[in-house]
Order: sequence, then structure tokens, then C-alpha cells
Amino acid sequence: MAGDGVLSQFHQHGYALPDAAASPQMRARAAANAVPATIRQRVVAGRMTAAWIYGCANEPDRLALLVDAKRRISSLRNTRGCTLHEVRLGPCDVVSLGGLMVSSPLRTALDIALHVEAQRALPALEALLSRPENDVRLRLLVLAIESTPRVPHKRSALEKLARLAPSFVAGGPVDVEHAVDPTDGAQDVA
Repeated sequence: MAGDGVLSQFHQHGYALPDAAASPQMRARAAANAVPATIRQRVVAGRMTAAWIYGCANEPDRLALLVDAKRRISSLRNTRGCTLHEVRLGPCDVVSLGGLMVSSPLRTALDIALHVEAQRALPALEALLSRPENDVRLRLLVLAIESTPRVPHKRSALEKLARLAPSFVAGGPVDVEHAVDPTDGAQDVA
């Protein structure tokens, strides 16, 4: 049907009508179909997989799935086509889209800044930051990285963000005590 123009491919195994734009819900549904049903409620799509779901990166070869450190990961080890990452997830770190739990846009940006190499991370971060519907602010992302205690790759993450906005991050660590400029208002932090 794709060869005849009746459907267009938007995912390795996903097709839609040619005039239908692939939405985050549609991409999440396609990713959910690649996750075994037995573990779907125990994992969260994250990192570059979540960036793809939000429309900010190319489809990854392997799904990046986050597993909360409170859950047992040993029973999930045989998941094909997926990479599992054991993390700590807070209540605001996860949203539900298309039948799949997905890391929130802010958590996605944070994980990408910390754990993805710059060549792939920078375009995804720029896209996440540039889309108002994601509600990710550079200032909030920098504060989130700065306030995270003892996390590996913190300096590298801040260097990546400095490339996106040198005038904002170039001075070094963000002054957390006076993070909100009076002219900006509280909406940039909340």
C-alpha cells in the first residue's frame, strides 16, 4: 500500500495516511508496539527515543527504555531491540502518550544533555528547546543539571548547553540563589 501511495511510512513498522502528520501520540503508539506487552507498564521511553516521540530527533535504531530504580530490572534483560537504563524517576518525570509512558520533555532534555554524545545531543536539545509545546526552558534545564548532586557527565552536559547559548552559560555555574531575573518573572523557572 505504501508503494501505491495509499500509506506513508513514519516508523520502521508504522504507516499512516499520506496527509496525516505523525504526532507524538502516533509515534508513542508505534514505539509501544515494539515494547513487549508484558513489560510495557514497567518501562518509560526516554533519551533519544523520547526525543523522537516528541518529533525532535530521528527514529533511533534501538528504543531507550528507562526503568525506575525501585523496580527489578533483572526480569527485563531479554528485551530485544531495546536498551534498558536504570534511573530514579520522580512524579513529574513521566507522561503517558499513545499507550506508553514517556519521559517528560524536561527529563528528556536533561537525560540527553547528560548521556548522549554532543553530535546527536545538540540538534535534539535545540529542537526540544525551540518548541513551545514542550515547555522546556534553557534556564530551567541548566538549573536542573546544576542542582543534581554527584551526577556523572555534569560538566560535559553544561558544555553542550553552552554551545546552544554561549552568552547564558559561558560564565560557569548558574547562580541558583538569584536564578530569576526580575524582568523575566517566575514563568521561566516554573
